[in-house]
Formats: sequence, structure tokens, C-alpha cells
Amino acid sequence: MPYLYETHLHTSEASRCGHSEGPEYLEGYKELGYDGIFVTDHFYLGNTCIDRELPWDEWVDGYCAGYYNTLEAAKSVGIKVFFGWESTYGTGEDFLIYGLSPEWLHSHPEIIKLTQEQQYELVHSEGGLVIQAHPFRERGYMREIVLHPHHCDAWEVANSGNEPYMDRLAYEYARTHNVSMTCGSDIHNVNALTEDKVFAMETDEPIESEMDYVRIILSGKGFRARFPKERMDCELRRPELPIYWR
Repeated sequence: MPYLYETHLHTSEASRCGHSEGPEYLEGYKELGYDGIFVTDHFYLGNTCIDRELPWDEWVDGYCAGYYNTLEAAKSVGIKVFFGWESTYGTGEDFLIYGLSPEWLHSHPEIIKLTQEQQYELVHSEGGLVIQAHPFRERGYMREIVLHPHHCDAWEVANSGNEPYMDRLAYEYARTHNVSMTCGSDIHNVNALTEDKVFAMETDEPIESEMDYVRIILSGKGFRARFPKERMDCELRRPELPIYWR
């Protein structure tokens, strides 16, 4: 039987735009048949609510609070909780990082100073996974769309925070260019968790650790992006922002 995982979730403990604490999500995901969730709060250069004036180790501890709180609460719920983060460059270029632990972050403060290319090289060298999140997203603070097909391992092609045409653009590009596809809800509020809005990853084998997910995605098989079928039925149109490739 397939296994279902949320791969893009924000908590109010660490994401300034989060409206729900990590543990609040657990019962809802359990009821919908999910086997696990990845907590991926906005990282240092993104919309974090953790004071950047803190010493690095204190900042990391504060940043990981949403994950740790959710992990502890999950022991009585029967659902797995995994760690990741959403790396942001302030321009709309966002990347989901998996396979590296909070302990790894403590030892690598240089991660906040790296370019997108350097980030990919470092994460890969340490055995992690890089996925470009919502690559065709358009927002008022953005001046351009920058795509990184060579600095990530997959694209998040469906995301409940997008307009459908943005997802379809990502899906069509990934399909025609043989880019692995992932999916996640990008949820910020437990009230948005409804049965008709399942944006998740489906795997053929259970995930027991972050490295299992890394291995499965890098293998290119045994997983599927699961999203509402009508998501890709929308009209395909060109974005308003200019598009660049790096």
C-alpha cells in the first residue's frame, strides 16, 4: 500500500507567517491517513520569527522549536515527524532542504552566507536533498522568476499556496525536461488542512528517517506527487514576471 507524507509545513514557533503550532497539525494529518510530516520552517534569510541577533547556537535552538515540539507530541499520536527547512533568498527563490539535522546546522553557520549554487554543492556533499519550492510562484515582492534546474534535485510542482496556473507551469516544465516532481501543501494554518486539499508525497515504502526520503527521491522511482486532479486542468498561461534560468 502507498504511504502518504506532508513535505512542506510551517509552524508558528519559527515561521513569522505561521498561524498554528506544530503539535496542532498532528491529529488532522493522522485522520487524513498521513504516515508522517516534515516540518520545514522558513530559514534564517526568510520569514523567520527567531531573532537573528542571537548567537548562532541559540538561533538554531529557537528555530528548531517547532520541529522538536511536534516530534515530542507525535509520540502519543502515532505519526512520524521529520526535519527539514525552507531556504529563502528574498527574491522568491526558495529551496526545501532535507536529510540534514539540527545538529548539522549547529556545525555549519556558513550555510546562511552561501549562494544558491554553493548551497546545492554543500548540501549534496553532506548527503542531503535540495528541492526548488514553488518555482513559478509570483508575488508582489518579486521582480522576476529565477529557475534552478541545475541546482536542485527536484521541483515542487504542486502547492496549495499557488494559483493553479503556477503549478501547471512547473508540472509541464518538469515533465518535458525530465525533472523529478514533488508536492507539498506549504501549510501555515491547521484550518487549511482539509480532505479536498491533499498536496502530498506518496511513496511505495515507509519513510523511517529523513535519509529514506532523500534516497527515494534521488532514486527517481517509488514515489508520486499527489494533488487534486483538477489542479492541472487550468489554462496554461505565461507569468507576468520575466523568467530567468541559472
